Amino acid sequence: MTISCSHEHAAWPGTVSISSVTLHAVVRDIADSLRRSGVDTLVLVNGHGGNYVLGNVVQEASARGERMALFPAPEDWEAARVRAGVVTSLLTDMHAGEIETSILLHTSPEVLRPGYETSDHVSDDRRHLLTTGMSAYTDSGVIGRPSLGTAEKGRELLASLADSFGAYFSLLTSDS
Repeated sequence: MTISCSHEHAAWPGTVSISSVTLHAVVRDIADSLRRSGVDTLVLVNGHGGNYVLGNVVQEASARGERMALFPAPEDWEAARVRAGVVTSLLTDMHAGEIETSILLHTSPEVLRPGYETSDHVSDDRRHLLTTGMSAYTDSGVIGRPSLGTAEKGRELLASLADSFGAYFSLLTSDS
């Protein structure tokens, strides 16, 4: 799904979001449809930190005895950060920082805007993010240090996440 919960980005024109209720319902509908087709295992690969409801979807499915997981977990991101030599902490590297810039430098460098190298912006105390949105913490949308991004770090980040995924696959496909 290319549209999900991005309400914290609402200050920037063109941001499109769906409600957490809608995201929950769509994922449930997809899972139900797959189950009817004989697919009884599903991993939700989350590419946006604002999709908090996905954790609830997985917990509820697991409580019903369904095989579902959410990937990557914060621990997977931390392992990837360490393996890639990312300097910025996961707290500091929230949006368009070292991690996301590194991944884009590796996969799609042409989509990075000129000047990302000088766009660092740190805002570690974001305790009111859900109340105020990102615009209270950044004018540009950057919260992190994109200047530290490299294509090599991006390659290692993705390789680490691919390696981490194996544990999810094993857990969900085991007969125990």
